[in-house]
Amino acid sequence: MLFVGSSSIRLWPALEADFRGVDVVQRGFGGSELSDVVTYAGRIVLPYRPRLIVLYAGDNDLVAGKSPEAVFADYQTFVTLVQRALPGTRIAFIAIKPSPARWALVDQIRAANALVRGYAAADPRLLYVDVFSPMLGPDGMPREELFVADRLHLNARGYALWRELLLPIVGHSARSLALVSS
Repeated sequence: MLFVGSSSIRLWPALEADFRGVDVVQRGFGGSELSDVVTYAGRIVLPYRPRLIVLYAGDNDLVAGKSPEAVFADYQTFVTLVQRALPGTRIAFIAIKPSPARWALVDQIRAANALVRGYAAADPRLLYVDVFSPMLGPDGMPREELFVADRLHLNARGYALWRELLLPIVGHSARSLALVSS
């Protein structure tokens, strides 16, 4: 399983421990946008021939002034690139998170997430992991207790939530791989 995307992937301190028994490759890089993941996919994604790619990117794109449609277009480009090279690989897109530091972009975040969610629903190899909704409190605002002091990056509680949401997907892919290998 390959995890790729921005600093939210790079900074995941216990990624391997969180998915014990699964071969995990961590290839996040700080400040990256979806277009960067596309650009470097030939070096940081495709050579590993993963059965599952867990992708988190998009909020840096929106901060840089890209539209939700541009984020979605880069996602489609990434999917096409992966599916041409690795047609059996599944891609799990982690929804763009609702961080307090970037709450001003919430409408664009929701729009980009909706575009990806709709697209993923049409292809069984694509998964949309909704972290957005569970990261909101009863007041509809981001849950501050999930973030470090910068109000952008996740703390241990935030990563525990992501792990909980991803475990069924990562675990299912690991079981499927074990069945193919035996």
